[in-house]
Amino acid sequence: MDTNFSDDFLIKGKFSIKKTSTEYKGKLTKEEGEQLLIAEKEKLRELQEKLYADGSQSLLVILQAMDAAGKDSLIEHVFGGVNPQGCNVTSFKAPSTKEYSHDFLWRHYLALPQKGMIGIFNRSHYESVLVCKVHPEYNLSEKTWSSVKDFDAKFWENRYESIRNFEKHLSQNGTTVVKIFLNVSKDEQKKRLLDRINEQEKNWKFSAGDLPERALFPKYMEAYENAINETSKDYAPWYVLPADNKWFARVAAIQIIIDTLEKMNLKYPQLGEKEKTELAEAKKTLESE
Repeated sequence: MDTNFSDDFLIKGKFSIKKTSTEYKGKLTKEEGEQLLIAEKEKLRELQEKLYADGSQSLLVILQAMDAAGKDSLIEHVFGGVNPQGCNVTSFKAPSTKEYSHDFLWRHYLALPQKGMIGIFNRSHYESVLVCKVHPEYNLSEKTWSSVKDFDAKFWENRYESIRNFEKHLSQNGTTVVKIFLNVSKDEQKKRLLDRINEQEKNWKFSAGDLPERALFPKYMEAYENAINETSKDYAPWYVLPADNKWFARVAAIQIIIDTLEKMNLKYPQLGEKEKTELAEAKKTLESE
């Protein structure tokens, strides 16, 4: 049985969200998947240490999904074993007044991982072509446009182009970009939202604002489909994971990240002759104490 899924969900060519399953339909069992995740977390820990030691590149993981698709728990389960010094998570909420006073990419530049680091964007610059496409009036807060009528087809073409250019620039300057969409069904989302209401320890996760957004589910799916088709490139690929089974989404995500890090050709620093001599002398000094 094939237990590596790193290429199975890569978007190649035209993406149709209606033709994409939200369920895992393979032979791997949940118990097998959970054991596989444990083994893969050890690989990720070793690769993250290598990335940190190499110090010449960084990895940016972008997570996008509808509410209750499992972004937070995926971050916890996938990255729970890495050294926190080499990993940073940024969760993007609605922009602040200060952030609105800059262009829509500004706050994302500030959060980019430095060389040697893994950066995780929990939501990202894609909100500007997702929630802001479903609610175009939000763009007026940028104060550059005077009317919702300004947000025509050309406006969105320019937004996609800005995102492509942003990600291409990152890829050309040492940051590898990988983008993951957790594709959850409307029925599964309903179940998870009800769980948040019915289970007291999950009440804090529920927001009354989740329901009006859920009513716009079809519009969001159209926005995701458009964004993914416009921006899935070799230098910044999209992976669409079936997210109705959280355990499987975690396995697939960690394998995609491991595969990406392995392709970065990371190396531990090599000492020169001078450093080797100093190391030998230090060893003699310590052993003679």
